[in-house]
Amino acid sequence: MGVTREIADFILRLRVRDIPERTRELAKGFLLDGLGVTLAGSTEKGSRILQAHLKEAGGKKEASVLGTRLLLPAHMAALANGAAGHAMDYDDTQLATSKESVYGLLTHPTVPALSAALPLAEAADASGQDLLLAYVVGVEVMCRIADAVNPRHYQAGFHSSGTIGTFGAAASAARLLRLNEDAVLRALGLAGSMAAGLRESFGTMTKPYHVGRAAENGVVAARLARRGFTAAKNVLEAKRGFYSAAAGGFDPEKITGKLGKPFFFEEPGISIKPYPSGSLSHPAQDLLFDLMREHRFGADDVEAMQVGTNSHVVNALIYSMPTTALEGKFSLPFCMAIGLLTGKAGIAQFKDRWVRDPRVVARMKRIRPVLDPEIERQGYDRMLTSLEIRLRDGRVIKGTADIFRGHPARPMSRKEIEAKFTECAALCLPKAKARAAADSVWRLERLPRIRDLVRLMRPGR
Repeated sequence: MGVTREIADFILRLRVRDIPERTRELAKGFLLDGLGVTLAGSTEKGSRILQAHLKEAGGKKEASVLGTRLLLPAHMAALANGAAGHAMDYDDTQLATSKESVYGLLTHPTVPALSAALPLAEAADASGQDLLLAYVVGVEVMCRIADAVNPRHYQAGFHSSGTIGTFGAAASAARLLRLNEDAVLRALGLAGSMAAGLRESFGTMTKPYHVGRAAENGVVAARLARRGFTAAKNVLEAKRGFYSAAAGGFDPEKITGKLGKPFFFEEPGISIKPYPSGSLSHPAQDLLFDLMREHRFGADDVEAMQVGTNSHVVNALIYSMPTTALEGKFSLPFCMAIGLLTGKAGIAQFKDRWVRDPRVVARMKRIRPVLDPEIERQGYDRMLTSLEIRLRDGRVIKGTADIFRGHPARPMSRKEIEAKFTECAALCLPKAKARAAADSVWRLERLPRIRDLVRLMRPGR
């Protein structure tokens, strides 16, 4: 059995009863986080531009754009929600299982899968259990496909949340539409030809658009396959297929016999982001806040700071002197400077006005990311980061970290996940609606109609 057929078999045969209770509880936490970042991201400028464009395009009013009162065809709602979910770069990241694969740079798994499944569930008046199953299927398929890819895929410039996210979205959509085996294979074949996204657009509105397009493509692929549209049925492993063309190869052993055994939610795990920025900055951010508390210093006390990382970090966090908030999300100097100055790194800090603030700019000039040879030798599956901070009083403070709040080794509690959801939802929902939405997600398997949850994520008139 080729890996494409093995994945199709998993999509077809998984049932909610096959998912361990702990995995279901983890999945609901990630799903709630995904809904939260989508609500918050719906308020971003890029999301508003896309919403206006899609509203103008019109069509059948099947599904909701979260955080708005806009109704669109399911594939368009998937595009809008997927782009919004990644707009703040606040969505979750998967861990790697090998030292060659870069931590956090495989995929952001929740948003493509959830953004494809949710509008189809709403359009079909499906249950919460139907949505949960489709979401778990999509995340598992997406993570396993990403984990197996040759690291060249990302290193050469592909944005895997857009490319491989398309397969995860197609898997979610196929499961929700209850396609047969032949149709699932064709949907995956279509997804392989739709997969796209280039890293050169990091720090622009196009990066989240990659994820929105992945979600949309997943819905379109599944719906076309249901109508009989043909495509290759061995798209992943074929000589001229996805892995060969887009990555130069893959490791089939990371897929064969691995789907749901255990689920990726459990092992190696997925991280919930504590900050709305590139995940590779998070150990440094957490470490900075810890050192500031321990040694009692502030922004005015710092003469200079050196941030030691591996080559993949500096290859992803590409802006040394950003000029917009989108660029700031991929800038170690900004992430460190805003933390020093405000003691925070939340939604409110990643704004254009902060990136351009003369006080922040002055401090960014004192922060220097460097390639640390010792960290480079330890592989890329960890995000080991070192800080060396020289203070004006002559003290030199040093530290290292690779685990941050939200990492599977330091997971967020249910209370912390809810707090992040509340922070995100507050940008567009009344507090009572946000509370009711969170409660609905925690009892998702018992929710008879997913439309009841979606209704809670529309703002008042």
